[in-house]
Amino acid sequence: MTLISPYAFLALAPPAQPGQQAPPAWVNMVPLALLVAVFYFALIRPQQKKTKEHAALLKAVRAGDKIVTSSGIVAVVVTVKEKTLTVRSADAKLEITKSAIAEITERSGEPSES
Repeated sequence: MTLISPYAFLALAPPAQPGQQAPPAWVNMVPLALLVAVFYFALIRPQQKKTKEHAALLKAVRAGDKIVTSSGIVAVVVTVKEKTLTVRSADAKLEITKSAIAEITERSGEPSES
């Protein structure tokens, strides 16, 4: 008998005593509900928050912002279109999708920190 088998876990449950009633069915659902709640607060909710923050970042990008793409390219935004951006990095001019933006490091019109 292996401990991976679900029958092994069922065998660990205390046997019902003669003359005792079985516990209500909802008692067996409590651990499952707790597990779902833990997964929601530990995994699903933080991911939704991160997605909303990234969507707000994409809406706020404007010409002159200094950005870092998800591939690590540091560039300055030249023009903003509906789904793409034209950026300048060193001597290269690139057109990238908005979803490739990882962060905005410096806003246009704000003084540099260095």
